[in-house]
Amino acid sequence: MNKSLLNLFNNKKPKSKKFSYPLHEDALSKEDLLEGAKVLISRQLTMSKKTKDFENYFKKKLGLNYCLMVNSGSSANLLAVFAAGNPLKKNHLKRGDEVLVPVLCWSTSIWPLVQFGLKPVFVDIDIDTLNIDIEKLKKKITKKTKAIMLINVLGICSDLFEIKKIAKKNKLIIFEDNCESLGSKLKNKYLGTFGNYASFSFYYSHQITSGEGGMITCDNDKDYQILFSLRSHGWFGGNRFYSRKDKNYNIYAKKYPKLDPRYIFSNSGFNLRPTDIQAAIAHNQFKRLDKLKNMRDGNRSLIIDKIKNSKNWKNQFNFIIPNKDIDPSWMGLPILLNEKFKNKKSIFIGILDQNGVETRPIISGSFVNQPAVKLFSLNKNNEKFQVAQKVQDLGFLIGLHTNKISKKKLQLIHDTFFKIDSL
Repeated sequence: MNKSLLNLFNNKKPKSKKFSYPLHEDALSKEDLLEGAKVLISRQLTMSKKTKDFENYFKKKLGLNYCLMVNSGSSANLLAVFAAGNPLKKNHLKRGDEVLVPVLCWSTSIWPLVQFGLKPVFVDIDIDTLNIDIEKLKKKITKKTKAIMLINVLGICSDLFEIKKIAKKNKLIIFEDNCESLGSKLKNKYLGTFGNYASFSFYYSHQITSGEGGMITCDNDKDYQILFSLRSHGWFGGNRFYSRKDKNYNIYAKKYPKLDPRYIFSNSGFNLRPTDIQAAIAHNQFKRLDKLKNMRDGNRSLIIDKIKNSKNWKNQFNFIIPNKDIDPSWMGLPILLNEKFKNKKSIFIGILDQNGVETRPIISGSFVNQPAVKLFSLNKNNEKFQVAQKVQDLGFLIGLHTNKISKKKLQLIHDTFFKIDSL
């Protein structure tokens, strides 16, 4: 069977008529797909042993105590917020509490806060890191502030050690959205291990992929048990069928004599479970995390060197240079145009697109500009965020692939980028 499947995988995809540099190349190896196919053949598609194996491997690699796989990084954020606000927790978050959030963010870092009834308070960013500005964060803390939603942007971060001190001093919960930075380190400590909760994403464009998928982590057993239940309907045991031999069966049988102990709903909940197919693919990819990280980093250097060493180089572009304490695992290559091209950015992005160099904004730009912010009145005072606005006005992103970039693609990027001088 494996031979037949390999023959299918070996069939070459038809080549595109147009030579291009897309945001993403095919990130799935034959081995990744075979691991998924094995699960299909086994008929054990739903969350089971493969998921647990991946969770154990993941937490061991990153030095975590507790983690649960979910169906997306967005779901991981949702679970984190609802766990922090769960009535089983002492001093849990309550409706109306304020949470500080960097204004350069993705929508599903914000919506779990809104959906729970918390109040997001936007904070501007640092232009050198694209992450939350620590000094501005300090000024936004009030008696109503109960948590910080951090977002580690594209493989880099703020000084998380300093933010942890601030959080401890002010008794704030830290949500660490690490969906874009799996594998990055700050002073040899993995990002995603600084918060009370952290989220990871295995979406197609991220450091590893299972198509869709994510991970939620926490730092204590109480939160783990809450997350475990919330992930699956609020079901005690998170859809694990307890047998009569299990000690919990008898405990719950005595506590709830009128209920079947296998079907106890002890909390609120969702259905955010992954499949064993996703887990098998992600697990296989995760074993290559360091190799994939190094390849992206190498491609980033090749692209920047090609641009900066060109005879056409006149500081038309600015690249984000990480702090020496950060060992980044890049998700993409963020670029800022020189200020003089600000009014020509849309034309330039159009030229890149026409020439096959695919781009996207840096996250979603300054999130207060999004129509949904007005719809839900999240910026009632119409506060302006100058640095995030600058990133939106000047910034864009190109991809970093997991195979070494060819000289032909480097030349395409070079030639297309320097068309900016003709605008």
